[in-house]
Amino acid sequence: MNLDPSMLSIGAWMLLATAAFGIGITKSGFSGVSLVHVLIFAYVFGAKASTGIVLPMLIAGDTMAMLMFGQHADWRYVRRMFPPAFLGVVAAWLLMDVMSESFYRPTIGCIILALAVMQLARKFKEEWFTNIPHSPWFAWVMGILVGITTMLANAAGPVYGLFLIAIGLPKKEFVGTAAWFFLLLNLIKIPFSWNLGLIRLETLLLNVVLLPGIYIGLIAGAKIAKRIGQREFEAAIIVLAALAGTHMLLF
Repeated sequence: MNLDPSMLSIGAWMLLATAAFGIGITKSGFSGVSLVHVLIFAYVFGAKASTGIVLPMLIAGDTMAMLMFGQHADWRYVRRMFPPAFLGVVAAWLLMDVMSESFYRPTIGCIILALAVMQLARKFKEEWFTNIPHSPWFAWVMGILVGITTMLANAAGPVYGLFLIAIGLPKKEFVGTAAWFFLLLNLIKIPFSWNLGLIRLETLLLNVVLLPGIYIGLIAGAKIAKRIGQREFEAAIIVLAALAGTHMLLF
């Protein structure tokens, strides 16, 4: 894996700048856009190596989003999801050396698609899922899935986003809660990624170069979110999550 900036082509830099912009958009609430940076970094550096390269950039994006929207966080859904998410991170860390991408990418895709379908069904038949999203067991199941998907592929945004929609959080609370949750969770992931050799000095230098793109994407995403209504915001989350899940399942 060559991370010398002078050895990257102009085309590679353009792709990486697009990915950094996508991280910013993701942190503004449009979690399904995570498909962009996951695919680009995996294409340029390889699937497993890319998880360590992306992690500090996600933390930077989480920090920016927390400073902008963190005051709106609903801490009930940070505290409720964090313990099972941590267990999911540990489980995925233990499995990363023995699991192949050809196994876990389709698995994560199926999970995301199932959650998107469930959320659509809830929109049309709300009585089917009236109490489920607020049940303790649902939070634990979703939390473990978030932990596993974030450690394996940095693809937990759609999962957590669908959970926050299911419990009915408004836009501002959605973004603020997600910002704090992922900031804490991604910080927890650092020693695990370091242990696997996925974070090194050269990866951190690359992260610094790409930081402006994250900030620009966050500002752009925040302006888009501000201009659309709650129903449109929720529909965008579901559609983007479904697209992300479909791609992970089929490609």
